[in-house]
Amino acid sequence: MKMEIIKPKKFTGYHATAMIVAFFAVVVSVNMVMARFAVSTFGGTVVDNSYVASQKYNKWLAEARKQQAHGWTASQIIRVQDRVAVMVRQADESALKNAEITAVAEHPVGRSDPIILSFVENDAGTYVSRNALPEGRWKLRIAISHGGNKMALAQEVL
Repeated sequence: MKMEIIKPKKFTGYHATAMIVAFFAVVVSVNMVMARFAVSTFGGTVVDNSYVASQKYNKWLAEARKQQAHGWTASQIIRVQDRVAVMVRQADESALKNAEITAVAEHPVGRSDPIILSFVENDAGTYVSRNALPEGRWKLRIAISHGGNKMALAQEVL
């Protein structure tokens, strides 16, 4: 039996160049994909100035506790044709009637100016915006007031 000796292939400069180019191509491709995902899914700023927000944190907690004490609940904002609607209930699940509701609709990535919405009571506890809200994704900052009590909430509308 005759044994063959296999000679290893030479590692040349071409091989080294190909490996380096392939490595950086993968790194750049992954970075571009991740950057695309980050830009397309970014919902905007949460807080404009985190230091100022930290100074107001305890006040916000106190307001949230006060808001929870009156037990109001608001439904998810829904679209009704070109308007938006919300149902507001009291702690005993009865409709909250004659409340004043306003909202500021902001585009999540600032593609358009904020839109101020005012609401009118359509049915008992159901409020519909007077003005239209354009199609798309919007973040609504809603303010509800009734009998000296206030409630603030933020919801997204698609």
